[in-house]
Amino acid sequence: MDQAKRLNAAKEDRNTGRRSRTTRRKRPIRARTVPIKKMTKEQLKLGRLLYPETDHQRPKTRAECLNTERPCPYVSCKHHLYLDVNSETGSIKLNFPDIEVWQMTETCTLDVTERGGVTLEEVGEIMNLTRERIRQLEMSALTKLLQLEEEDGLNLEELI
Repeated sequence: MDQAKRLNAAKEDRNTGRRSRTTRRKRPIRARTVPIKKMTKEQLKLGRLLYPETDHQRPKTRAECLNTERPCPYVSCKHHLYLDVNSETGSIKLNFPDIEVWQMTETCTLDVTERGGVTLEEVGEIMNLTRERIRQLEMSALTKLLQLEEEDGLNLEELI
């Protein structure tokens, strides 16, 4: 019976021209980048009206941040997982475009760090990336640290 279902699915894929593939990605929705340059003046104006710049009493240190509500309401914080802002281009990357901030289970990278050892798969799920991409980022960071150690004479063991 299972084999018949697979054959029918393969036929459907051939008929529609779509390829079926398996993926290790936990979430079907990928992150989406919103480039500022492609936004219209009306969209920018609407954004300023809906979300005016206000001076919130946002925590300045980790100690102040520990006792705030969770999920963290400060999306503009550089440690928040909901979105990333590219400082060079101004583009906004929505890491979780299909959910709202209050629906997230983890919102702060500092909370995840305090938990301790986390597997590549868990980090990938938290950041909406694949395990392989997390591994690549880890290798890139380690390479940069080793370069710093060689160039500046920095001893990485002192940091641990």
